[in-house]
Amino acid sequence: MPQSLSMSWLTVPTPLPSGPMHIAVTPLGVASAGYTGPREGEAPACTDASKVAVVTERIGAYLAGRTRELGLPIDWSLSSGPHRAVLRTLWREVPYGRTITYGELAARSGVFEDVAEPGLAARTVGQMMAANPVPLLVPCHRVVAADGLGGFGGGRVGIEVKRWLLTLEGVLEPTLDWNGPL
Repeated sequence: MPQSLSMSWLTVPTPLPSGPMHIAVTPLGVASAGYTGPREGEAPACTDASKVAVVTERIGAYLAGRTRELGLPIDWSLSSGPHRAVLRTLWREVPYGRTITYGELAARSGVFEDVAEPGLAARTVGQMMAANPVPLLVPCHRVVAADGLGGFGGGRVGIEVKRWLLTLEGVLEPTLDWNGPL
């Protein structure tokens, strides 16, 4: 049975500007995470109390600033090919409190060696980050534009989530309206 058929969803309360996160788990780990709710018709609610407790505790500890690592297993089944290679590069090579530009991530991944058009690899990485099935676990918020913050899915609220996470990690200075841990 494909892992996507054995997904179940849970909701994790967060202090993020977007509200709670919605997480899909499989027997292999977290397969999907999002800052908006699951779409109608998606997998059922997770009834495994131990999975719910572990995911909720680890995401809560991370967002409260008590840990720098989520330590949750990832089910990579919703990404493949170059997309998976870029996501794995980000996951392995860009630690808490650090950022990388879209172009630098493209170069580090090795996926775009034959791309000659200027900026194409960086733009493609931006699209890949927008399609990241496991944001926060694979920290696409750490990927920034060469000339600033860059984008983040979810429009204005998405950018606020990116700012919040980068402030939590010490990349950005807290603003007067910061509501995270100090």
